[in-house]
Amino acid sequence: MDDSVLAAIARWPSVPAVFGWLQLTARGEWRIRGEPIGHAAIREFIGRNYAHDAAGRWYFQNGPQRVYAELEVTPWIARIDSSGALAMHTGQSPSACTGAALLGDGRFVLDTDLGAALVDDRDAATFVRAVTDFAGLPLNEPGLERWLEGKDEAFVSPARLHVAGKPMRIERLRLANLEQRFGFVRRPAA
Repeated sequence: MDDSVLAAIARWPSVPAVFGWLQLTARGEWRIRGEPIGHAAIREFIGRNYAHDAAGRWYFQNGPQRVYAELEVTPWIARIDSSGALAMHTGQSPSACTGAALLGDGRFVLDTDLGAALVDDRDAATFVRAVTDFAGLPLNEPGLERWLEGKDEAFVSPARLHVAGKPMRIERLRLANLEQRFGFVRRPAA
């Protein structure tokens, strides 16, 4: 967190938290009361001061005040750059991936050292290049179709995303089970 934020917390330790104002969309867009935050410096400030509490509720520390975020899907949105490396919506880069899931609607979630991250839907085709068969070979089109139909298993190779981790089976997961599986709260309340 920014030094100014830490100083404000020390100076005013009992400022009440805010709920229901800040949202994070499935594409990594910050919104306040439904309106996109257009100012880049404000988005960057939120990203630098984004954290979670012991209950798995994610928030932006705005000076001495916690502003809890409502998450459309996960606390992080993963993007894949032109080299194939993962980067989060805040610009941070995870260093490890320890799990992967395919949601019922076809979206991908990764369990990283930063937390659960939905792969931005605009990067799904690039992400699929890191999906392999049991032998570690990239899935060809028929193999991908069989896996999506539930007839075969598929694995993700973290090395292909430039992060540490062993190849792992991609589990199938319902959106309703996402919070429990990855230990976060999508709609925090006071």
